[in-house]
Amino acid sequence: MSWIINLLINAFAVWLVAAILPGVKIRNFISAIWVSVLLALVNGTLGWILKLLTLPFNIITFGLVGFIINVLMILLVDKLTFSFHVRNFWWAALFAILVSIVMNIVRLFV
Repeated sequence: MSWIINLLINAFAVWLVAAILPGVKIRNFISAIWVSVLLALVNGTLGWILKLLTLPFNIITFGLVGFIINVLMILLVDKLTFSFHVRNFWWAALFAILVSIVMNIVRLFV
């Protein structure tokens, strides 16, 4: 049950940040739920493998490589869906930062 709540919190954060940022477009809240599911799957599989392979670089750069991998996973989800579009790498980076902030704020109240 908690994974459903986490998924909905993530979907809300994706939807809200996409509504704020002009470089990120999402069709509706259902699309935000789909994007959240895809992000979870991509980060849980491919993202995890990439983070494991780049662990030494991640340690040296104090997590910057891990952040770049997260941004690349957002761009991958952009390519996998038709209802979610990110203009470029920098918009994806800002999107990742803001989604993280919104998710943490919402989790304080839920």
